[in-house]
Amino acid sequence: MAIMFVVLCGFSFYLGGIFCSEKNKFPIEPIARAVDSGEPTAFSGPIQVKAVSFPECSADFQDYTPCTDPRRWNKYGQHRLTFMERHCPPVFERKECLIPPPDGYKEPIRWPKSKDECWYRNVPYDWINKQKSNQHWLRKEGEKFYFPGGGTMFRNGVSTYVDLMQNLIPGMKDGTVRTAIDTGCGVASWGGDLLDRGILTVSLAPRDNHEAQVQFALERGIPAILGIISTQRLPFPSNSFDMAHCSRCLIPWTEFGGIYLLEVHRILRPGGFWVLSGPPINYEQRWRGWNTTIEDQKSNYERLEELLASMCFKLYNKKDDIAVWQKSEDNDCYKKLDAPDNYPPICDDGTEPDSAWYTPLRPCVVVPNPKYKKMSLPSIPKWPERLHVAPVRIGEVHGGSAGSFNRDDNKWKKRVNHYKKLLPVIGTDKIRNVMDMNTVFGGFAAALIDDPLWVMNVVSSYAPNSLAVVYDRGLIGTLHDWCEAFSTYPRTYDLLHIDSLFTFESHRCEMKYVLLEMDRILRPNGYTIIRESTYYLDAIGTIAKGLRWDCHVEATEDGSEKEKVLICQKKLWYSQQNS
Repeated sequence: MAIMFVVLCGFSFYLGGIFCSEKNKFPIEPIARAVDSGEPTAFSGPIQVKAVSFPECSADFQDYTPCTDPRRWNKYGQHRLTFMERHCPPVFERKECLIPPPDGYKEPIRWPKSKDECWYRNVPYDWINKQKSNQHWLRKEGEKFYFPGGGTMFRNGVSTYVDLMQNLIPGMKDGTVRTAIDTGCGVASWGGDLLDRGILTVSLAPRDNHEAQVQFALERGIPAILGIISTQRLPFPSNSFDMAHCSRCLIPWTEFGGIYLLEVHRILRPGGFWVLSGPPINYEQRWRGWNTTIEDQKSNYERLEELLASMCFKLYNKKDDIAVWQKSEDNDCYKKLDAPDNYPPICDDGTEPDSAWYTPLRPCVVVPNPKYKKMSLPSIPKWPERLHVAPVRIGEVHGGSAGSFNRDDNKWKKRVNHYKKLLPVIGTDKIRNVMDMNTVFGGFAAALIDDPLWVMNVVSSYAPNSLAVVYDRGLIGTLHDWCEAFSTYPRTYDLLHIDSLFTFESHRCEMKYVLLEMDRILRPNGYTIIRESTYYLDAIGTIAKGLRWDCHVEATEDGSEKEKVLICQKKLWYSQQNS
């Protein structure tokens, strides 16, 4: 034992010498100020990095989505379209270059005009235009794409379609229904129409052969992310959305034991609505256009009804091509699922309902916690009252309470007022797509609610899961790990906001790669607001300069010396390869 002790001590000193010597080899140079004004830096942080300059990526990376890259699809299986899920490249394959805009890229058309038109050169993809021209998703005229509000099931336009839906679901008119998810969203015309009706929709579509559906949606100024219901849970907590929608999204709902419907059930709030149009709804009238037989569609519809009933859905309303089911408001229905050999069974206690980051789908029913009856759709306050009411689920968040919620709300009102003085474009048509990269309760988004913009609230998959609180307020968001790329296309956000992200995540995520990812998803001439400890801020500014951002340091609203605000604007530049 004595010999082993001596050996281990010697080995530990040896390792310590290696790591210390490697640390001393790291090149340290004085930090360049992140602004070009020539003014002296008001503070200096202990982290120092040398100046860096990032090269341009090749032109064929203009639509690069690292974790859903078609170039890597052949590495993954075809079963249940697994290859379309998130598969991020290893560290040694990460791109350390700046994504170029398409040749001829222009500043996006501003909201609300952007809902109906966008520049062709910003999303230069003709495949979807040619393949879907008869369905009026979009059409190309001259330098622009136009969005007439058509779709596979929107024969008379999306507004007529949504009018019928509102007649079937009166809660869509009075603030009862506030958040929605559209699976297989196309170019997000449904979500765009709902914005005018006070309903905020996450439009979801995979990167597939339709080319850039999500990019079209975001170019229009409509919330959307890349995603697919396949083998992993969607990155949302349980019992979140007030409504889920599928308009001929081609998801095989009754296959694989109904596992995709079980995921819709998980993310849908008790009392929430599931809306389906297309096969097999109205099969009596539509089956001839579906390349099938009326007997097959009748059988599909009966299986769908049986499956939904087994999950405690009830048919709420139905007319023409639209059917609406409602998730049970109480837990009495779920008691029958305890029977032996019943399918689907209740998920066991070891399955965390809100675990949703690389969490496999399971063929079981997530039963809502009975102690949270007030989170059901009929019980939760209507919009907009729910925005500033502390949700009952805040007690599930570490350190969460009604008091901490109200303090957070007031804090962000003051901070956003200060941000608007530092960046007056907030509240104008220059800012539409906004991301809060590491929110807690959604206070930043709540403080901006009266401005003509929307906010994607991102909760770190390694932080306390407060995303359910965000949804209970009537806001939208997603789980994410910033050590990886976000599920969106390049050039899709006008403003990125950070509050202490590097303070919390720098031990896991390398700063350079996080900032490169921010540059990828930020639109040219877009802005970042980086609120950070002075320990990190100068280093961030040095890397930002290598990204070709123009930055300046500002004081916080309370003048703290412990943290500052770095305001940056991404320059519009064109690839030298196209010149």
